[in-house]
Amino acid sequence: MRPDLLNPLFAETAGLKGVGPGLSRPLERLGLTRIRDLAYHLPDRFVSRRVVSRLDEAAVGENIVIALTVREHRSSAGRGPYRVLAEDDAGDIVALTYFGRASYSARKLLPPGERRWIAGRLDQFGQTRQIVHPDHIAEDSSALAGQLTEPVYALSEGLTQGRIAALVAQGLEHLPTLPEWIEPGLLAREGWPTWRAAMLAVHKGTDAAAHDRLAYDELLANSLALMLVRAANRSRRGVPLHGDGGLRARLNLPFSLTGAQTRAIAEIEADLGQGAPMLRLLQGDVGSGKTAVALHAMLIAVEAGAQAALLAPTEILARQHGETLTRMAAGSGVSIALLTGRDKGRAREATLMGLLDGSIQILIGTHAIFQDSVAYKNLALVVIDEQHRFGVGQRLMLTQKARTTAHCLAMTATPIPRTLTLAQYGEMDVSRLDEMPPGRQPIDTRVVSTERIDEVVAGLGRHLAAGGQAYWVCPMVRELETEDIAAAEARHAALKLRFGDGVELVHGQLRPEAKDAAMERFASGQSGLLVATTVIEVGVDVPNATLMVIEQAERFGLAQLHQLRGRVGRGSGKSTCLLLRGETLSEVGRERLALMRETQDGFRLAEEDLRLRGGGELLGTRQSGDTPFRVADFDQIARLLPLAHDDARLLMERDGGLDSPRGQAARTLLYLFERDWGVQLLRGG
Repeated sequence: MRPDLLNPLFAETAGLKGVGPGLSRPLERLGLTRIRDLAYHLPDRFVSRRVVSRLDEAAVGENIVIALTVREHRSSAGRGPYRVLAEDDAGDIVALTYFGRASYSARKLLPPGERRWIAGRLDQFGQTRQIVHPDHIAEDSSALAGQLTEPVYALSEGLTQGRIAALVAQGLEHLPTLPEWIEPGLLAREGWPTWRAAMLAVHKGTDAAAHDRLAYDELLANSLALMLVRAANRSRRGVPLHGDGGLRARLNLPFSLTGAQTRAIAEIEADLGQGAPMLRLLQGDVGSGKTAVALHAMLIAVEAGAQAALLAPTEILARQHGETLTRMAAGSGVSIALLTGRDKGRAREATLMGLLDGSIQILIGTHAIFQDSVAYKNLALVVIDEQHRFGVGQRLMLTQKARTTAHCLAMTATPIPRTLTLAQYGEMDVSRLDEMPPGRQPIDTRVVSTERIDEVVAGLGRHLAAGGQAYWVCPMVRELETEDIAAAEARHAALKLRFGDGVELVHGQLRPEAKDAAMERFASGQSGLLVATTVIEVGVDVPNATLMVIEQAERFGLAQLHQLRGRVGRGSGKSTCLLLRGETLSEVGRERLALMRETQDGFRLAEEDLRLRGGGELLGTRQSGDTPFRVADFDQIARLLPLAHDDARLLMERDGGLDSPRGQAARTLLYLFERDWGVQLLRGG
């Protein structure tokens, strides 16, 4: 149960002053539904302003505070800007420029002949100095004294910087004083402030010590929770599974296992033979043969007289696994069935009966396979594909379907740096498939300027006309007014105009049924081109798709580019990946794209991605799933996670666990970061 002293933080933001139905929706879009969310909505950056008495003291592009006397209001015809001309003490003129409805407030706040203090960015338009949409206007300089350093927060439509800053300030007034969970020696050595002082400091200005402290809190909570999961798992009773090899000997695979696959199977077999339930992560690059390893693991369970289930994140991926595993296991005599949310009536009933009487030995499906209505005779192994789509809490729930805790093998095709493996899967043993099967063709990767997009579209046309299929990936669903980012909807419309109805569109905001239907049409060959966002990063296997175009590739992480590239090169034909880059490219951007041309080793790319991001340049849009953290950035993860992991281990093994005084404070930490599934695993937690 959550400690009472945290209740103020978990109160709803709807109860704050000024928050009505109109504000609730944009706050919800940002995930700011509770006071805690506001407190941890940390500024993206800070604007620093300098007080100047004359315009010529400031440089173009500088953020300033200056006293001006309003001289004249000028309206433009049509939708042109609204300008308020004002002068400084030396008589030099600056235009305060407004667009749209903002001009109404300008009329009220800037009466002609009056002197006002203005805060904003000084720019130049032709020969005229201007400040577009001043950040603040005040009658007295004292009103702007606190605005010389100001946080800039992430926004959603319907929110302004002023409004979100005021709400955050309200939220910070509710901060309680919490007990200290960091080991005193470490706290003193690092010179970190208390939790409350750190929370207040990070919203006021750049404070490395305060930000490190909050990042460390998050990393410690995560490490501690994963450690509790691991300890609880080891204390549970599982069923040792010893296969006789009979079913595996009858497999007729069209390839020989690699050394990495053989090693991973041996590690899994050793785990399955133990009394404690297996909790293992199988990491393998695209095409490294994870499915064959998973099949061997499931056959060990079946040879031991038990059942196995494979969970996939989407229906189309579940069906693909069903076809692949059935083909691989042909001749072994094992019974494999598929169950998704789409299955109804007699077919579903027959599957449920087969699971209950044990005649179905391996079940493949979506989360539907773990609904309350689905019961197994003897489920002993759960395989989870694309593990990062499912949280630890969900993972625990799945393994409880067995009479005793089931063994769990999680798989991911996303190569993860070792540091992040510890962060995301610290409770799991890890097997890596770091060797590719022989005969897999490399993908021809080229970097092309967007200036040559017409040539790319023409080449795409020739590819489609020859019967090929292709993907076109964009970084956003629709255009942002403030940024020139390629949008999937606009690109889809343009390509459909060029190539007709055989062009599909897929993105995360589509209804699941519509998305699955579009993917299925593409997978079956009914359509030739799939325009998408990164939603296809993990998706269907379409051997005939041999061309991938990634627009504004510099906006993606290396690991993500590698995953997207892995959608092609899945058949016997030669495949090409075109990385369309913007006209301006930073040095880090060039280095990234050069690495994509140079190597197809996903693990190396993942490590390089972390190194480059840790260098302080996160290019483009931050993709969800990069890390499981909200506060800690890549650099802090690399520096502080090993420290947090060791501290969590010391607390559990030397300092009395969660029942000690520091352990009680650590319970508060777990609830604060909603890692309380770690607490629930303790008896009486």
